[in-house]
Amino acid sequence: MKFGVVTFPGSNCDYDAYAALKFILKEEVEFLWHKSEDLLGCDAIVLPGGFSYGDYLRAGAIAKFSPIMNKVLKFAASGGIVMGICNGFQVLTECGLLPGALMRNEHLRFSCKFVRLRVETSSSIFTRACSRGEILKIPIAHNEGNYYHFDDDIKRLEDNGQVVFRYVDAAGEATRQANPNGSLNNIAGITNEQGNILGMMPHPERSVEPILGSADGLRVFESVRASFSSTVTAGRT
Repeated sequence: MKFGVVTFPGSNCDYDAYAALKFILKEEVEFLWHKSEDLLGCDAIVLPGGFSYGDYLRAGAIAKFSPIMNKVLKFAASGGIVMGICNGFQVLTECGLLPGALMRNEHLRFSCKFVRLRVETSSSIFTRACSRGEILKIPIAHNEGNYYHFDDDIKRLEDNGQVVFRYVDAAGEATRQANPNGSLNNIAGITNEQGNILGMMPHPERSVEPILGSADGLRVFESVRASFSSTVTAGRT
C-alpha cells in the first residue's frame, strides 16, 4: 500500500506521519507538496497537523485553495481513502469534504496532552482493527478542536454512524470533564457518509510506539491498511 502525506506551508506533523507510516507501519510513503497536482499513485492521502498557511483567516481556510487539494477532492469523490489529522481535519471541513466546523477551544487555550478516545464503531475503514467500545490513548495538540454542527445535523451524524471517536474518561464515559475542547457530544473524529474520509483532532501518528507513551494510534493506520487490502483482494476475485 502507498500513502501520500501532503505538506502545506506551516505543516509540522508531516514528518511524524511519514515516519509512522514508513518505519512503524512499514508501508511505502510519498511526500506530496501543496503546489503539486500529482498524487503519485498513492492509495491513501494524509492531511497532517500543523498550522497550514499560518492559520491565517482561520485554520485550514487557505489550504483548501492549494493545487494539491483539487486532486484530493477528485480522489475522495472516486472513493479514495483520505485522513485529516488535527489541522488536516480543519482543512477537510473548510473544503466541504466533511460536515461541520472546528472552532476555538471552549476554554480559549491551546491543549496538548494525552486523551482517551472511545471507538464508536469497528466497521469503519479507520477502526476495523479496533473493537467497538475500546478505549485508545492518543495525544491532542490544538487550539481549534471544538467540533460544531447544527443540532439536526449532529443527530444525522450520530444516526448514520459517522462519529467514530469520542472523548471519554477512564471508565469510558463521555463526560464534560473528559472533553478537552468543548466539542459537541464529545466528538473527536468523524467520517463522511460514504465512510472513506476521516477527520480526527487527536494525533495517531504521535502514538505509534510504547516509548512515545502509547502505541494505540497505530491501530488507526493498521485499520486503513487492512481495509485497503481487503478491498484489493475482493477486486481480484
